[in-house]
Amino acid sequence: MSGIFGVVSKENCHEDLFYGTDYHSHLGTQFAGLAVWKGELVRKIHDIRGSQFKAKFFEDYPKMKANKGIGVISAKDEQPIVVHSKLGPFAIACDGFIDNAHELADELYRDGQSFSEVTDGSVNLPELAAKLIIRGKDIVDGIEYLFSRIKGSCSLLLLNKDGIYAARDRYGYSALVIGEKQGSLAVASESASFYNLGFRVKKYIQPGEIVFLDESRMDSKRAGKDFNQACSFLWIYTGFPASSYEGINVEIAREKSGGLLAKNDTIKADMVSGIPDSGSAHAIGYAMRSGIPLRRPLVKYTPGYDRSYTPPSQEKRDLIARMKLIPIPEIINGKKIVFCDDSIVRGTQLKNYTIHKLLECGAKEIHMRIACPPLMFPCKFNYSTRTLGELAARRAIKALEKEDIGDVSAYINEDSEKYKQMVSWISKDLGVTTLKYQRLEDMISAIGLPKGKLCTYCWTGCECQK
Repeated sequence: MSGIFGVVSKENCHEDLFYGTDYHSHLGTQFAGLAVWKGELVRKIHDIRGSQFKAKFFEDYPKMKANKGIGVISAKDEQPIVVHSKLGPFAIACDGFIDNAHELADELYRDGQSFSEVTDGSVNLPELAAKLIIRGKDIVDGIEYLFSRIKGSCSLLLLNKDGIYAARDRYGYSALVIGEKQGSLAVASESASFYNLGFRVKKYIQPGEIVFLDESRMDSKRAGKDFNQACSFLWIYTGFPASSYEGINVEIAREKSGGLLAKNDTIKADMVSGIPDSGSAHAIGYAMRSGIPLRRPLVKYTPGYDRSYTPPSQEKRDLIARMKLIPIPEIINGKKIVFCDDSIVRGTQLKNYTIHKLLECGAKEIHMRIACPPLMFPCKFNYSTRTLGELAARRAIKALEKEDIGDVSAYINEDSEKYKQMVSWISKDLGVTTLKYQRLEDMISAIGLPKGKLCTYCWTGCECQK
């Protein structure tokens, strides 16, 4: 997942662009970039692995004074990409994952096209998107052509001399929202980027909708669809607590989630805590519902450490998981602790670097409460887990069945004996006293959207695209 931000203004907007982009730093760890139009396209891209966006761009952004620009914090690709084409020059930044990228690239190769950005044999997603867009008769037609050809998802911002085109992927997996203040319009993945810059939410872009922004207006070039498959993980984990998607705030959804985890729980514990930071709000909700005191036996050392989920290499993920959480033995020793977390993906970090620290510090009991069901399928719509073997639930199933199996429906059924055996295996593997996952219906209830408007593919394997 990447974060994209754009702004158009009647005056210089470089500060809003700089800080608005920075507010998306929790969504990517690899590259970041800014592009502005000031008579021509001016672009800066930096590698931000092991550094922070603000530090990398602090000397660049004052030189990028302009009244329109886009920025991106990228999970994988170098972007924004600048293209000179029959549609004129433009810069493009994307959020998403094109599942059939290799097939589309091969098709373009056969047509005589070439790619300038190729890493480990994979083409750059924004460059691929740009090459598909320029097949249209104009930019709007080109974006629609892109949407018609890809499998997966792609939301984008496209900057040219006229303004910014903002397009949300046609199934709504990722989010785009428009903000407004006097003399300026902004568009962002995260509505949290608006408040401190003086913007207020004007419109949530609909799935498949294409909106054009310039200094004086917002114009919907293509209407969106009622059909929506917003990524449930936006509320459970990836989204920033102060952000809202589809009008639903992340922090409130997580508090409701924690309350539902506590609803039928009979555990007697000394404290409730959340794995910082994404488990914290779930823990608050659990504590409010259960009446068990909320405490912080683990604290996060924030400076210099990214989310342990987002870096692409296991080595980097493990390093961050080991270094960023610092235990407080005086709070942990001899205590029974309910620990809330957003999810168990691979489980290795939780086992090796979190639970191990708690046990080392003398925790008497550790009761893990997870805010979503067991993850069963790699995400097809964003950069995340890519193989079945990475998932803790799949490792448990393989251990129980003595082989990989294709049909895991019995393990998805939360009332089945196989589901209970799988959860028990994961619990023992982690070394915790008890383990419970959120039920799918309770997770959906906490978010507050109808099930049909949420993507639950990674839990159910159901790809509900139309």
